[in-house]
Amino acid sequence: MKTVTARNGIATAPHFLAAQAGRDVLADGGSAVEACVAIAATLAVVYPHMTAIGGDGFWVIREPDGTVHSIHGCGGAAATADLSLYAGLEAVPTRGPLAANTVAGTISGWAAALEADYCTLPLERLLRDAITHAEIGLTVTKGGAAIAAGKGDELRGQPGAYAATFEPEGRPLAEGDTLRLPALAETLRKLAANGLQDFYTGELAALIAADLEALGSPVSAADLAAHTATRPDPLHTRIGGATLYNATPPTQGFASLLILALFDRLKADAPEGFDHVHGLVEATKQAFLLRDVHVGDPAYTDFDFQALLSDPAALDELAARIDPAKALEWPQPPQWGDTCWFGAADAEGRVVSCIQSTYFEFGSGLVLPQTGITWQNRGSSFRLAESGWNALKPGRKPFHTLNPALAVFEDGRVMAYGTMGGEGQPQTQAALFTRYARFGMDLQDAISAPRWLLGRTWGDVTTSLKLEDGFDEALYGQLAEAGHDVERVGGLTATMGHAGAVVRLAGGSFEGASDPRSDGEAAGW
Repeated sequence: MKTVTARNGIATAPHFLAAQAGRDVLADGGSAVEACVAIAATLAVVYPHMTAIGGDGFWVIREPDGTVHSIHGCGGAAATADLSLYAGLEAVPTRGPLAANTVAGTISGWAAALEADYCTLPLERLLRDAITHAEIGLTVTKGGAAIAAGKGDELRGQPGAYAATFEPEGRPLAEGDTLRLPALAETLRKLAANGLQDFYTGELAALIAADLEALGSPVSAADLAAHTATRPDPLHTRIGGATLYNATPPTQGFASLLILALFDRLKADAPEGFDHVHGLVEATKQAFLLRDVHVGDPAYTDFDFQALLSDPAALDELAARIDPAKALEWPQPPQWGDTCWFGAADAEGRVVSCIQSTYFEFGSGLVLPQTGITWQNRGSSFRLAESGWNALKPGRKPFHTLNPALAVFEDGRVMAYGTMGGEGQPQTQAALFTRYARFGMDLQDAISAPRWLLGRTWGDVTTSLKLEDGFDEALYGQLAEAGHDVERVGGLTATMGHAGAVVRLAGGSFEGASDPRSDGEAAGW
């Protein structure tokens, strides 16, 4: 794969049909924000194992005048989702009705983003490709078929329409099969006709609430109606040559920024060597130690994330805890997550980083019969405890692995980048960003090169330091000698996430790249 260049605009997504949908919106005069709505809707159809309109989403947007702002389309726990609902259980189930305990915020995020004056294309145009693919059908990819086969046993028995939707022939979909989603197509058509608020207070909301109640979810019509997207200021930090931005809690954007701020203070002269990999892994550990104590619903913490990221002395002190030759003992409790990151940039200078998810693959496993919507299980991350970190409370927002990254360089470049992958999201962001920004690697090479992962991510439950093949052979031994629990995982694998990036260059042209581990592409015009 080669870095894609473009003169007028660019979009990238982990499925090529979604990237093309975004590019075509740009070509029709749409903004990068509108392109990302088209991408998001298309991904809900063509990448249903990774995302859906029944999930949550987060945006970071850099406007042509240099303003950077964010949108959180993130739902809280249902009003009746308290400890009594889970009496006798040690944890919130990861599948089924009791896992579907939070409002889906993705659509509210789209609506908030489209409130901008420069968003002028009709909603029916933005959802056009998604509706077409859902009606006509799409060809199941190798990756999608593998997930369908691997998860079918735990999903087909869930209440709702999972089996009828994703196993219409009585078996998991295979590579090359055609998947049609007529109920979801009709839902998207309703949104195009009635407006996005229909998801929360209109005709569509009534159908959603009725299905959720019938299937046993605690999310009610009142919960849907009470939901709204929020617009918190994004977090930011300065490193050499750039200012980095990411989403505030409940996302782990704080950890993503902190890793890069700490690594900026470490010695590493070349990419892919011991100092690079060890330094980022140890910076990850320091960031995760803070993340796992403080990051969650911001209403339940008084920790000042921005103050730390803006305090050079505090960052110096944290960086000094990193031993340049020895690994800190690990593991810490890991996090799950299945996600889609995507981005776009337009000719006016707008750059958008966006991410949305249903948490686990196919979320809770509840596919709503009347609407075809797959509902997330994000609230399964709540702790069944009276108080403390991420404890379940009605209305509380759960901890989110999702985080959309954006960088503004002193030389005029603006970069949006991100990935799927739970624990791996901050780590992959750090790998591709440092390769590109600190070491000057080609954008596509920065994504395609072998990666590493500390802890557990999509499709994996171990907490070792996993490395793909392709690094210098000496590195694996050097890391092990330093105390890392090295696990070699073979060639390029989806365990490392599906990353992507777009860059608006100072002269006004564009670059984009997508991950060979995904079904995606970067599409420019």
